[in-house]
Amino acid sequence: MHKENTTPAKNDDQKIREVLKNVKNRLLVFSGKGGVGKSTVAANLAMALSEKGLKVGLLDVDIHGPNLVKMLGAEDRRVEMREEQIIPVNITPNLKLVSMAFFLEKLDVPVVWRGPLKMKVIRQFIEDVAWGDLDWLICDSPPGTGDEPLSVASLIPATAAVIVTTPQEVSLLDSRKAVNFAHMLKLKILGIIENMSGFVCPHCGEKTDLFKSGGGEVIAREYNIPFLGRIPIDPHIVESGDMGQPFVHYRKESEAAKAFAQIVEKIIK
Repeated sequence: MHKENTTPAKNDDQKIREVLKNVKNRLLVFSGKGGVGKSTVAANLAMALSEKGLKVGLLDVDIHGPNLVKMLGAEDRRVEMREEQIIPVNITPNLKLVSMAFFLEKLDVPVVWRGPLKMKVIRQFIEDVAWGDLDWLICDSPPGTGDEPLSVASLIPATAAVIVTTPQEVSLLDSRKAVNFAHMLKLKILGIIENMSGFVCPHCGEKTDLFKSGGGEVIAREYNIPFLGRIPIDPHIVESGDMGQPFVHYRKESEAAKAFAQIVEKIIK
């Protein structure tokens, strides 16, 4: 009886290993709390890497709030099935996306699921998707330290992590929890990104720290992990996200895009 229960799991793990052997780098983007711009970071990171000629897969693990389809202008798209495999949606020739949103009849329909069902779907998104050869598989996880990031970390071996925070004290407190969560799961932390770090006036160029500044760097020093950089508040980021046009491509001259370009270079290195 015990053998019959464990054999399918072993077979599933073997299937995941077969899929992941063609993926060079696996990266989990997560945060300790919501509202820090984590999905914006994940979408633009994937786009920036793909524009460097790298093959990128983007997995939206946020089952309850899958926003990447909106940010990447793929709301009207759907995945296809071919030989019992899920075919990702091609955002660009080098960027593929899989999201729960592709399986919903309407984007405003809530997904009311418990943990075990969510974990099963995340497993399917890894083992049943025809990802092909990838340089990067980027997983956009929901905020917090719950089922989804835990599932990704346990299913995908050798996953690294990027933690997104904002300068406010309440966000920094949750970011410390995120760092400790990554350490508990033995995830290599590539670094911390401080989002919404100051507002650069588009008219005079003066920077104003609306939500303080430097908190992400303090945590990085505190835990001896890399600080990847700061992304300033830019109204164009909100606008480009709503229009499905990642700012790293459509707003290359913005201060946010320039800051993000430096962050991407550090992640690649």
